[in-house]
Amino acid sequence: MCSVAVVDNGEVYVWGYNGNGQLGLGSSGNQSTPCRIAALQGICVQRVACGYAHTLVLTDEGQVYVWGANSYGQLGTGNKSNQSYPTPVAVEKDRIIEIAACHSTHTSAAKTQGGHVYMWGQCRGQSVILPHLTSFSCTDDVFACFATPAVSWRLLSVEPDDHLTVAESLKREFDNPNTADLKFLVDGKYIYAHKVLLKIRCEHFRSSLEDSEDDIVEMSEFSYPVYRAFLEYLYTDSISLPPEEAVGLLDLATFYRENRLKKLCQQTIKQGICEENAIALLSAAVKYDAQDLEEFCFRFCINHLTVVTQTSGFAEMDHDLLKNFISKASRVGAFKN
Repeated sequence: MCSVAVVDNGEVYVWGYNGNGQLGLGSSGNQSTPCRIAALQGICVQRVACGYAHTLVLTDEGQVYVWGANSYGQLGTGNKSNQSYPTPVAVEKDRIIEIAACHSTHTSAAKTQGGHVYMWGQCRGQSVILPHLTSFSCTDDVFACFATPAVSWRLLSVEPDDHLTVAESLKREFDNPNTADLKFLVDGKYIYAHKVLLKIRCEHFRSSLEDSEDDIVEMSEFSYPVYRAFLEYLYTDSISLPPEEAVGLLDLATFYRENRLKKLCQQTIKQGICEENAIALLSAAVKYDAQDLEEFCFRFCINHLTVVTQTSGFAEMDHDLLKNFISKASRVGAFKN
């Protein structure tokens, strides 16, 4: 069997059995030690999914690359030929945010930012050689309905309904007026919280609530969606916001020095970037000193330069930022043609 690992900078290393080219090294020879996939140089991989003898990776730009066995069309390339090099797979124009495969099947699945779920490969004994739009809202359903045997690509918990973990219990208590001892007034609306949890989870609240006996805190610096997302993050350790709102949350994360939240915001913004909002997101990255996000947005703008320069965001770009953008773009050869 083969093994795949992704390091912090997005590079992919592989090793193990390679009879079907599932290592993506351009050959079918086995590899006894970890080897970087040179064909993915310059591409930042975020996630990996491995089937029985094929591999999928998802990049930070929402692009999927595949390689390995393809006897059932599980690579989604439009044919049944094996691929020993990473090959891109297109799913209309929507950005992919989740990929899935399972070791016991020859099936692949993906979910887009718009919530559409696609599948390809083995489907109840038949071959689907191109990504096919399903009626599902979750990739798990693809393997439960189409795979043979019916499986799930990730571990599922089968705990009794009356048992909740600590994390699940905390999630349920967010914004619960029946148990809260503190409420935030933001844009005329209340958000209910628990002082002890806020002090445990956030250094800012640890100091600001230490000697406070107030049970209402008025907040005017941030919008209601942004501040609610921040408090919910303290209960759930996750965020769910469109990229435009995530920019506001990035501002808050910077203000409160919440580095993990800052990283989550940057991931959300990366997944939601498009030609229309690329300049706005680049400006936000510069403003909040998010260097990794700034580089990502800049690279996206360069890759889509013709369309980006025709947007209203580019026309209204801050003078200093525009000057720096043109200078940096010139250095990387963006204007050679």
